Amino acid sequence: MYSWWFEYLAMAAVAAGAYAWLVLVLRISGKRTLAKLNAFDFAITVAFGSALATIVIDEHVGLVRGGLVLAVLALLQFLVTKASQWSRPFRKAVRSQATMLVRDGLVFPDALKRERVTTDDLAEAIRTSGVGTLSSVGAVVLETDGSFSVLQGKSADFDLLYDVRLVGEPSRDVMRDRWQTARQELDTVPGAIGAKERT
Repeated sequence: MYSWWFEYLAMAAVAAGAYAWLVLVLRISGKRTLAKLNAFDFAITVAFGSALATIVIDEHVGLVRGGLVLAVLALLQFLVTKASQWSRPFRKAVRSQATMLVRDGLVFPDALKRERVTTDDLAEAIRTSGVGTLSSVGAVVLETDGSFSVLQGKSADFDLLYDVRLVGEPSRDVMRDRWQTARQELDTVPGAIGAKERT
């Protein structure tokens, strides 16, 4: 009959072995394996974490089976990235396209609707990049991994927007309407930035 400490010791040994195997697999497969450049990369990263947790917690999986799963995941990621390099149609199938949200201070409302991005989300992304005015923004791109790229300057000077999708026509009314609505909302909040002074 095993003592209770033997069970925990065995779990610790499995965790250490699974972790060491994962490090080895990632070392062999290269840095690209954990690069979250698109949705597939993100899914693989999550799958690695889930598989490692299952190996440690579920005693029915075992180190050998779990290790095989980790190796297969790394192999799949390697094959997908290689196929993406070789085949443009395959690359389009597994990778989404970046979308232009703002160009030269003008917002693309159809792009916001398509990508389910609100004007408040857009404003937050611009502020986070250290920019305080929409007019100084040359471009805002929603990248394939869901992150926002905020570029200052003039879009005509950018030569890396060749694969960015344009949806609809730009408009200067989108943020202006949201700004006016926000001012009206702020007017009802005492002490808020932009609220009218009250006597």
